[in-house]
Amino acid sequence: MHSYQSPSDQTSSSISRTFWRYAIPSVAAMLVNGLYQIVDGIFIGQYVGYQGLAGINMAWPIIYIFAGIGLMIGMGSGSLLSINRGENSLTGDDKKLVSTKVNNTLASALLLVIGFGLIGSIVLNLSVDTLLLMQGGSGQTLLMAQQYTTPFTWSLVFTILAAAIPILVRNDESPNIATGLMVMGACLNIVLDYLLIVQFNMALQGAAIATISAQISVSILGIGYFISSKTDFKFNASAFIFSPKLAGKIMILGASSFVMYLYTSFVFALHNRLFMEYGSSLTVGAFAIVGYLMVLYYFVAEGLGEGMQPPVSFFFGAREPKNIKRMFQLAAKVSISAGLLWVLILNLFPEAIIGLFNSEDRALMTETIVGIQLHLFAMFLDGFVVLAIMYFMAVNQGGRSLWISVGNMVVQLPFLFILPKVFGINGVWLAMPVSNLVIFAVVAPMVWRHLNSAIESGRELSTA
Repeated sequence: MHSYQSPSDQTSSSISRTFWRYAIPSVAAMLVNGLYQIVDGIFIGQYVGYQGLAGINMAWPIIYIFAGIGLMIGMGSGSLLSINRGENSLTGDDKKLVSTKVNNTLASALLLVIGFGLIGSIVLNLSVDTLLLMQGGSGQTLLMAQQYTTPFTWSLVFTILAAAIPILVRNDESPNIATGLMVMGACLNIVLDYLLIVQFNMALQGAAIATISAQISVSILGIGYFISSKTDFKFNASAFIFSPKLAGKIMILGASSFVMYLYTSFVFALHNRLFMEYGSSLTVGAFAIVGYLMVLYYFVAEGLGEGMQPPVSFFFGAREPKNIKRMFQLAAKVSISAGLLWVLILNLFPEAIIGLFNSEDRALMTETIVGIQLHLFAMFLDGFVVLAIMYFMAVNQGGRSLWISVGNMVVQLPFLFILPKVFGINGVWLAMPVSNLVIFAVVAPMVWRHLNSAIESGRELSTA
């Protein structure tokens, strides 16, 4: 593999420089990835209207599950690659052994992508209408949601691979190339959105085809990277074999990432149903816009977490807990500050920002402003929870990471059940921020204790 200039090798530079070296490309990649959704929303909001926004908001929870599977495979296998390098810096394993481990890991990851993609296509083809109806889909909103989901039913392998492969490229010590892949995909998606939605009037079906085309391009170019001279990865047919043990490890390490996406999917779907119950498709359209604005910050937080992961995994392998603590503290400060800033901007200039999606429908504008004020005021705390999930994953604590992800989803259920009955639509808007306050109060002390106990005891973080 690469002559890897590890974070530990940079003893003369600060943790800050190391962090930003990884975080900037990762955040850029995640923001670009977010453009897939946001650009679709802008074109649909402007050229189709709130019914189209409601339709795509019912489709996305379904597609999001498979993007989450891709993130699970990418983060799990990527963490293994970085941990192996960190351990190698201590043990001095020869390059042949490291190459064998990498071949095993990449082969297992690829077979997981193919397997989940094929099974997912069959399941989605059989159940997509039921999943849309469960969210309260009806009439024109249901029809538009079907238009968006249908093209995905037989292309899920690329949806999963496009989410996984940039992470693998980044963990191969090529963060800029990984970002370039995402930028290319986003630009292609924008061009195709314009052609298919605006010029050919294909509405949500056009948006889906544009997204899938971009995912296929990212997947093909990502595979091309691993067979090019840009990487030191040496394909070894005897070592490039599927390992059930490694596949299980990949899924355990990356499970929390999948649950994060499952959480987002589940929460969006449940909100869709409740908004249809207590409001109308106009309310779901407003929720779609609020969701796009929330996702924009969520991708920043996730990018910071993914950027933090390679150096933290290396420090974990190299037994450097003090550097891990400094790295996490910096990531947390940046994530929380970015969240607070975005909340302030959204509340100061709501009409200008909402106008990107639809500036003519005043009822939609009014409902979306209410959503911003009630639904997003505590989202910076969700950013910290994302970092905590990534932290435990990076230090080989997949169980704790998974527990936080599941808890983040489960804690919302009682609030979604009780608050709407008391406050109506406003109760639906308030359920998520109230649950953010609760989960933060539990997770923040957990992370702090784990960081400090590792330093004080001098033991491995995995036994802290």
